[in-house]
Amino acid sequence: MSIKARSEASILHADLDSFYASVEQRDDPSLRGRPVLVGGGIVTAASYEAKARGVRTPMSERRARLLCPDAVTVRPRMEAYSEASKAVFALFRDTTPVVEGLSIDEAFLDVGGLRRLGGSPEAIGRRLRARIRDEVGLPITVGVATTKFLAKVASAVAKPDGLLVVPAGRELEFLHPLPVERLWGVGPVTAEALHQRGIATVGQIAALTEDDLTDTVGLASGRHLHALALARDPRPVETGRRRRSIGSQRAMGRGPKTHAELERILVGIADRLGKRLRAASRVSRTVVLRLRFDDFARVTRSHTLDAPTMLTETILGAARELLADAMPLIDERGCTLVGLTLTNLLDDDPLQLTLPFEREERGSLDATIDQLRDRFGTAIVTRAVLLGHDQGDPVPLLQD
Repeated sequence: MSIKARSEASILHADLDSFYASVEQRDDPSLRGRPVLVGGGIVTAASYEAKARGVRTPMSERRARLLCPDAVTVRPRMEAYSEASKAVFALFRDTTPVVEGLSIDEAFLDVGGLRRLGGSPEAIGRRLRARIRDEVGLPITVGVATTKFLAKVASAVAKPDGLLVVPAGRELEFLHPLPVERLWGVGPVTAEALHQRGIATVGQIAALTEDDLTDTVGLASGRHLHALALARDPRPVETGRRRRSIGSQRAMGRGPKTHAELERILVGIADRLGKRLRAASRVSRTVVLRLRFDDFARVTRSHTLDAPTMLTETILGAARELLADAMPLIDERGCTLVGLTLTNLLDDDPLQLTLPFEREERGSLDATIDQLRDRFGTAIVTRAVLLGHDQGDPVPLLQD
């Protein structure tokens, strides 16, 4: 039996279409209707014209050009994307005060209770799409449903530049014919395990008992997927919810990488994440290293610190140890992506002191560097190991 979050489909999932590429096509009319690749070496975004030819992200530009020889490549313009995101989120908040941002180009909106002021949720969704098209110049897809999960699935099905409403009471009718890959948490490995059992649709998952499903994909995943297959998602749209983790990554091409090259990339990432922690007045307890190999398989390694920190030096020290431990695997399998994630985040409130009790002064250097970079730009102070090396473009982010 389906457990619905509400009796009316009034949760919107609004997701900008091929965001970076759409901004480029908006700002340069000569790119409209043409396949556009955003990036350099690695495709970070592709227009729908390029996606129709098989281009995906992240993909090497070389491979993308084999699929789409007439594609136009443009360098990312992160400031332009950040400004476009701010304009879109302003329209979200003008629509309803209950907005939960997921990333710079998507959000959940709760429009329950706005019928008298704004009409039906479908009418609100149509008006929102029109305003974003007219006032910001970007296409956006909106899914409308009784739960966050179904609204997100609906927007994915409606892409590009569409609107899809899943009426209350018809959730399973919409959900069950879809492929299992539509469920949150079903990646390539889980999908393969399900396919080996002859399970291809969400309806087939719903027909299993929870015990049967956990035998195939594990206890936690089995419970999660079984609930979603029955449209069980009682989570409300949350405003002001702080991130549970922050991260950054750097994609690279194939080919051998030295320890020094990978460590240099790690240094730049740790610098950025440390600054984000301090700007948000937060501390982290766990450092996670993320790697992608030449065959696109991924692996993570983590280290939990003795005490929460916002010091770049401490974060970088843990990251270096994780990288050193992973180097034999990297030498064997190659590396196309390095990333760091800081988890177990806490607000920087007074914490219980740890031994020894000597006064900690090292954070003053981080604070001084942060102030200089805020005032004069990120290039004003840098580490010697990063001089002369491109650290990639800073990705625009939601507020931490």
